[in-house]
Amino acid sequence: MRTDSSPGTLPAREHLPAATAGTPVLDVVIPVYNEEKDLQPCVRRLHDHLTRTFPYTFRITIADNASTDTTPEVARRLEARIPEVRNFRLDQKGRGRALRTVWSASDAPILAYMDVDLSTDLNALLPLVAPLISGHSDLAIGSRLSRSSRVVRGPKREFISRAYNLILRGSLQARFSDAQCGFKAIRRDVAQVLLPLVEDTGWFFDTEMLVLAERAGLRIHEVPVDWVDDPDSTVHIVKTATEDLKGVWRVGKALATGSLSLDRLTRPFGDDPRDREIQDVPGGLARQLVGFCVVGGLSTLFYLLLYSGFRQFSGSQFANALALLVSAVANTAANRRLTFGVRGRGGAVKHQAQGLVVFGIGLALTSGSLVALNAATTDPAHSTELAVLIAANLAATILRFLLFRAWVFSDRREAGDAPSAVIASRLPAQPTPYPAAPVYGPQHPARPSAPAYGSQGQAPAYASPYRNTTATQETTQFRAGEAADGTWRDATMRLQPVRPHDTDPGDPR
Repeated sequence: MRTDSSPGTLPAREHLPAATAGTPVLDVVIPVYNEEKDLQPCVRRLHDHLTRTFPYTFRITIADNASTDTTPEVARRLEARIPEVRNFRLDQKGRGRALRTVWSASDAPILAYMDVDLSTDLNALLPLVAPLISGHSDLAIGSRLSRSSRVVRGPKREFISRAYNLILRGSLQARFSDAQCGFKAIRRDVAQVLLPLVEDTGWFFDTEMLVLAERAGLRIHEVPVDWVDDPDSTVHIVKTATEDLKGVWRVGKALATGSLSLDRLTRPFGDDPRDREIQDVPGGLARQLVGFCVVGGLSTLFYLLLYSGFRQFSGSQFANALALLVSAVANTAANRRLTFGVRGRGGAVKHQAQGLVVFGIGLALTSGSLVALNAATTDPAHSTELAVLIAANLAATILRFLLFRAWVFSDRREAGDAPSAVIASRLPAQPTPYPAAPVYGPQHPARPSAPAYGSQGQAPAYASPYRNTTATQETTQFRAGEAADGTWRDATMRLQPVRPHDTDPGDPR
């Protein structure tokens, strides 16, 4: 029996336990490009806020993506003066590229980013990351379009922002309210699996990440924010909007064709440990019935239009067989993607072959009804033929659903669809803590440099300065809880809450 309890790559969400840890809980990334004027006051203001209000250890990472002014020098000075600040230097531009590089290298369980202008009120930072720490959500975003948000910006940017989000809702069926706010956070175990699927390296990076996460069923938490527009922003609105629309088309096409394997992002049924032994969870019968009825209704209309067209130049039997064949292929593809949630090309040929068997059964029912009608009357009216075919198709539809559910799509995770599936029971009983992040300073001059992207724009092999692992976007499939050597580790880490005025004995301050 097919169930929804089969886990994907991600384990169940868990609250990050409060205990001793050698790594920060939160890593806030600030992507910058030629921000020599705003970088220092931004970092100092953010550091002061986190020191006073954030109850866990933290890190601030400056992601300098190919600045040509004195931004790199400013970043190095901040790193030398503030122990919680780290500096990454990339040789190519692109906010998405900078975020992917730093997030992939970070060892913090919670990853966030914000724009250097700090347009968003920092009081929203703790509410942003709290659902991720507690295990309630997978991603969190700040929203300027919530009813309780307070936003100060010009009418031009207001119109563009709302129009863009309407486009996302209409084209990609996005349900989140604000894709462009530069104030987001993600759990690291989610980022390890999600980031390799995100192609964009620029401003569309956020939107693509959110759309894929939402389509995979991950939980996105929204926080209303207070936001004041930066009048000195260097963002090129027209160019950014054009690139965003190209990204919407690319992602929409990939989702429509099923070329993205999002099943690897699914979570097991029940995030409470008590739910993990539940077996044979019903596979969403009510939702499947609704989806099947919608697809069936559209398929019936498609079939009747085809039959009426083919009937103009052929007999009723040939017209019925041809119309049913074409509509059956379309019906199987639509039910595969929309009703039973099977994504990717793996198993598609097998499913279509099984669908043709179901088609043969439907053909026998409808052809038999036409034979019976022709036996009853020698010249039936066209309306009578349609009525008989509708009744026969209704019976065939019910049988088709039962066969789809019990046979064709009995297990939507074919071996080729989810090669990286993880069985939750394989997680170890005793967690293994992550290695502590090294401390770089005068006594550690040989700090590794940031990875550089290749000439073809492909993601590099990330040489992490924070943990002793590497990850290549093109070839490596991350699996939460699994180390590079094949051993299994717990997907969470033990954390130690700190009070704002606690100090490290080794801290020179």
